[in-house]
Amino acid sequence: MDLAIRGKTALITGAQGGIGLATAQCLSAEGVNLILSDLDADALSRAAVEIDGDPLCIAADVTDQADVDALVRQGIERFGVIDIVVHTAGVTGAKGDPLELSDDDYEHAWQIDFFSAVRVARATIPAMRDRGWGRFICLTSENTVQPYWEEAVYNTAKASLSTFIKNLSYKEAAHGVLCNTVAPAFIASPMTDGMMKQRAEQLGCSLEEAIESFLEEERPGIVAKRRGEAREVAFVIAMLVSQHASFVNGSNVRVDGGSVISVQN
Repeated sequence: MDLAIRGKTALITGAQGGIGLATAQCLSAEGVNLILSDLDADALSRAAVEIDGDPLCIAADVTDQADVDALVRQGIERFGVIDIVVHTAGVTGAKGDPLELSDDDYEHAWQIDFFSAVRVARATIPAMRDRGWGRFICLTSENTVQPYWEEAVYNTAKASLSTFIKNLSYKEAAHGVLCNTVAPAFIASPMTDGMMKQRAEQLGCSLEEAIESFLEEERPGIVAKRRGEAREVAFVIAMLVSQHASFVNGSNVRVDGGSVISVQN
């Protein structure tokens, strides 16, 4: 299917791997110009080799408004506009008893998982609004509606992000800018690799056995009994930023294999 976004320009944060990189590959195949950002310039450049075309790679710290503004400015200098934002940058943050985690633990997740989206929106949406067309997508998580007790800093930041994007959606749709979130669960990525390696060490088992036991004990709703693939999330993101999703706004689309065991959105 032609998504009718050839020639549009997309900014993707957290683009050096996982869902960010898979989304870049998916949008590149649709003829979208790409501005890719992450913290590590060298890793980002190596990842960009996997993408067709000539993406613009810029290292930026999304916890710094000046860095975000510079990123956007450089992207516009190269391509003229930014039509699409896919904000995937994030961290799992510290884990533990919610009352024993420190202020710094909460602040770290807040700045990266929530407030970075505010900064990126400030830098990009006004110009989209002026042109009468735009797509702004953020990654949330199954944790926004199905929080796990030891992940309070992540849960809190991602739930706030979901609410923020819903807030944006009410006003910006009048200007042709559609704002949505995508909520993955247990996707094969550097983030879940790290989680499963830690679990394997704790249980004294292989990585594959750690994944299998995690699915059985912690994610019974995923009846496929596997981790999702980044490309499976990227496809949903690509559809949401397409011309065909012109009546989807303020939604949270779950790509979780059934992990959330409820009818909540």
